Amino acid sequence: MRIIFYGNPEIAAIELEFLVKQGYDIVAVVTNEDKPMGRGRKLAPSAVKQMAMDLGIANILQPTSLKDADFAKEIQDLEADLQIVVAFKMLPKSIYSASKYGTFNLHTSLLPDYRGAAPINWAIINGETQTGLTTFLLNDKIDCGEILLQKHLPIGEDTTFEDLYNLMAEEGKTLIANTISLIEQGNFATKKQEETSTKAAPKIFKQDTYINWNSEGKNICNFVRGLCPMPAAKSVFVDEENGKEYEFKFFSVRFISCDFQADNGEFFIEKGKNIFVKCSNGLIKLLDLQMSGKKRMPAEELVKGLKFNKLKWKSDIL
Repeated sequence: MRIIFYGNPEIAAIELEFLVKQGYDIVAVVTNEDKPMGRGRKLAPSAVKQMAMDLGIANILQPTSLKDADFAKEIQDLEADLQIVVAFKMLPKSIYSASKYGTFNLHTSLLPDYRGAAPINWAIINGETQTGLTTFLLNDKIDCGEILLQKHLPIGEDTTFEDLYNLMAEEGKTLIANTISLIEQGNFATKKQEETSTKAAPKIFKQDTYINWNSEGKNICNFVRGLCPMPAAKSVFVDEENGKEYEFKFFSVRFISCDFQADNGEFFIEKGKNIFVKCSNGLIKLLDLQMSGKKRMPAEELVKGLKFNKLKWKSDIL
């Protein structure tokens, strides 16, 4: 079976490597154009392009526009049997219909829940205890095609975005292989998605990563887990004595339910060792964090170099 593979990030690169090592015939890989990265702003390939090069795939396509007529002809001329999408942009009909068996997408949620760009993050942020993977046939609407297969996965109390991402990358291999087998057999039924879902997964921008310390402790813990390690939950605090501001990233925290008298968002050090922030119904103990200009480290290590005991949350940054 001749397959065209579309994708950009690491999870897609992992699935591509699996397909090649399993002997599938990947006739082309489609990925984004190289982008400037790092301090030097040098052009760097996507994770998928780098994997394709490492695997010796010669036909790597990086179209400026997916709607370009020349690109559509290039795809059509490949005469692929099937196209597979993992974490890529929406394909126009001229592309997704240009193969014998159509195109399926591996999506990191149990559709129709968490349609959108950040399903793994939002499932954790919203406190879900279960999520999963879905393969579905592409159509003209984002993440709305008919479902082929689904795989349910648990979300534990301490599961982070990184944990779930890695689990999905591994479980996705089997689901993709099973979906290809299903399509090859030819005799299968799809399941139509419900039109609407109350659970969305929009793209997360920097402004969306700041913690609201007026929230309940459990919700703050979920928020930190859902953004760990990237892009990471953040807060800005102010030293009222000198007006100096400090931005922190948080990677691991613990909620302590208690009646503590302080303003929400007050950051303070206890016994020169433990760091807490007041939330609406108790305290958040900071376990693993990073202060701007320093490395990520455990709180007991970071606190040794701090020259303040209390900070005030800069709430107007929300």
